[in-house]
Amino acid sequence: MMKLRPVLAVALAALTAVNCFGWGKKGHDVTARIAECHLTAKTMQRVTAALDGMSMVYWANWLDDASNNIDGYKHTKTWHYKNVDEGQTYESMPLNEKGDVVRAINEQTERLRSGKLSHDEEALALKMLIHFVGDMHQPMHLGHLSDLGGNTTKVYYFGRETNLHSVWDNDLPEAVHKWSYTEWQQQIDRLSDEECSRIAAGTPDDWARQTLQLSRRVYAMTPAGTRISYAYLVDAREIVERQLEAGGLRLAWLLNSIYDK
Repeated sequence: MMKLRPVLAVALAALTAVNCFGWGKKGHDVTARIAECHLTAKTMQRVTAALDGMSMVYWANWLDDASNNIDGYKHTKTWHYKNVDEGQTYESMPLNEKGDVVRAINEQTERLRSGKLSHDEEALALKMLIHFVGDMHQPMHLGHLSDLGGNTTKVYYFGRETNLHSVWDNDLPEAVHKWSYTEWQQQIDRLSDEECSRIAAGTPDDWARQTLQLSRRVYAMTPAGTRISYAYLVDAREIVERQLEAGGLRLAWLLNSIYDK
């Protein structure tokens, strides 16, 4: 096998590190806030105790910094996403030997359900679960390995050169609605109990498959070189709203299933 030149190897490593970021800070905050609003009283009490009185929103973005900057967490970089290339299915795509977001969610869920964790271990598993469920609902986190989840797909966002992954992380959630995370929750979290139950049904694999379908829709509407402007925001708004609400409801379902047995 041909060895990568040192400069190229460093560049690819840097892009892989970027690939671990899911929604930007606003998206993770919104997901966590929606989840908080759907916790049972018992679950809220236990989650608050596990987080030493801090909210889920407070910790929603912590793992992005930890995975990239703290030595003890750098092994979790690949746990923020699951790549599925064009021409592959969810089932046929080879697994990343270092882990992926779906396996990370399942692992942290089982650890929390075990009831065998110390206080610090429980807090860490909970912080990870809060973050990973948000990550899994960002369409580019089920993107292609070939372009590192959109990181190497160049697009123009209102004339500014950027990449597809970055647009979906930060630009679109801020552009479709200029709201605080509490306003996001108040405005989009208005579904009936029946609708909430329908969205929360299934497993992390089911949810990831749904995100994969949206990812393919995003790729189809955003070929390399796309100049994103106001018309693009119409379709993007629907996807962003849907995924933030779904992520919050599903995170709440997981936590209620763990803590309110």
